[in-house]
Amino acid sequence: MINFEIRDSIAWLTLTRPAAFNALNTAGIIELGEIANRLSHDKNVRALVITGSGDKAFCAGGDVSTFVEQSARVGELLQEMTDPLNIAVARLMRLDIPVIAAVNGVAAGVGLSLVALADIAICSDNARFTTAYTQIGYTPDGGSSWLLPRLIGQRRAMELYLTGRTLSAAEALDWGLVNQVVAADALADTVTTLARRLAQGPTRAYGKVKALLLETHQNTLENHLALEARTIIAQSQTRDGHEGVRAFVEKRKPDFRGE
Repeated sequence: MINFEIRDSIAWLTLTRPAAFNALNTAGIIELGEIANRLSHDKNVRALVITGSGDKAFCAGGDVSTFVEQSARVGELLQEMTDPLNIAVARLMRLDIPVIAAVNGVAAGVGLSLVALADIAICSDNARFTTAYTQIGYTPDGGSSWLLPRLIGQRRAMELYLTGRTLSAAEALDWGLVNQVVAADALADTVTTLARRLAQGPTRAYGKVKALLLETHQNTLENHLALEARTIIAQSQTRDGHEGVRAFVEKRKPDFRGE
């Protein structure tokens, strides 16, 4: 269901069901969770790219055909899917490494969740984005109802869910759902260049930045200021913290090792 490989400290997670628009079934979700668990423990990986195979879809969401095939037990089926999906989403969101979504086509349902949980999202100019759930009489899963209001605002998130509206790549950029739109034939090179740059950066600092940003929605200002202080003090004691300061003073490029 998923092709996973690590090259030059960059993990590449590619959904590989192009005939089904890279939709996730139970087996694919379990595999996604296993990969997320592996990444949460692998200190040699310093960036992750999530993408889909083919040129039509990033991920069309859950495999709706299985809901019809197993209609007599669809509730049980959804429980079997959402339990490991929730674990996978939480682990992917809390990875210490930068996560990049390379959106090569349609992102719908849980596919949109994978875009939203990424730290940086770059899409091709033929990408399309939709929540999809209410179009089949369902409600969100995969964390999108938590992520989208924080990314694009409550009003726009509500519009996407209630109307089933599909956003173009340009609209997704305007709304803040993605960071950059590029030509389809430039997507791979653009993402690879960014992933290599991030993989050579101060990985531990990136992880702490991610943790700080996640905490902003539940901390008071005073608590968050104190957390910032503790975090920067701790980071200053790391190998990369020492190296970054020395490189700045010596006017050279720092040699970050993620330590």
